[in-house]
Amino acid sequence: MEIRVKANAKINLTLDALAKRPDGYHEVEMVMTTLELADYVTVKPRLDQEIVIETTSGLIPNDNQNLCFKVAQLLRDTYGVVDGVTIMIEKNIPVAAGLAGGSADAAATFHALNELWQLQLDDQTLANLGARIGSDVPFCLLNTTALATGRGEKLNLLPAPPKCWVILAKPQVGLSTAEVYGKLDVTTTTHPNTQAMIAALETNDYNQMCMYVGNSLETVSLALCDQIQQIKDVMQQSGAEGVLMSGSGPTVFGFTQSESRKNRILNSLKGFCETVIETRMKG
Repeated sequence: MEIRVKANAKINLTLDALAKRPDGYHEVEMVMTTLELADYVTVKPRLDQEIVIETTSGLIPNDNQNLCFKVAQLLRDTYGVVDGVTIMIEKNIPVAAGLAGGSADAAATFHALNELWQLQLDDQTLANLGARIGSDVPFCLLNTTALATGRGEKLNLLPAPPKCWVILAKPQVGLSTAEVYGKLDVTTTTHPNTQAMIAALETNDYNQMCMYVGNSLETVSLALCDQIQQIKDVMQQSGAEGVLMSGSGPTVFGFTQSESRKNRILNSLKGFCETVIETRMKG
């Protein structure tokens, strides 16, 4: 038996870091949505009791540091499973990019092993387990559009965004989420208008959605990687209607509803930026 699950990337339409929590995380308020861009996670049983990670990428760990390994170990420890499993991760989402690729893979592993091991865990149980793996995992389990609060694990469903092209451009440098949050000063950073973004989604207003994209972490990440601003400038000059850094970066996304503008943005970025992807929002 072999089970294959899609693991969709995510972007933040807004990301507001409000205050540092006693547990070391930041209290956040963010509107997140999923992209059609996705990894694929395949699980199959083993005759031994090993957890084995295989991947098409040399940029992610294939040992017990891999989030998918941690998911399998958590499920085995919690529910007394002794079966071994091979977890194959087909990577399409750029690594360390602010697109929740690792969290998406972990969420897909939860779904796949829930089926493979016939655990019959409901969505809330999976979300509670997912929060123990990473703050974005509960959202990736949901795999839609939502307002995330707390440290990202408290979710309220929102309408899907208006249809448009999404162009992703990632600088070669990777950024550490912990380092970005560690350098953040919530008293001086820009705070996006999350309620205006929610209103834009509720009225399916594309222009308002583009107007109210915002990310509290951008200032910190821009100081660590000047190519982020260069990419934003190229996208805006090429006609993108909304431009923002996703998550803690360094990936920048641009929106357009025009195919000719989409092609112009792509052409402007090629040669300037090595990783350029065109996709759409899944909703």
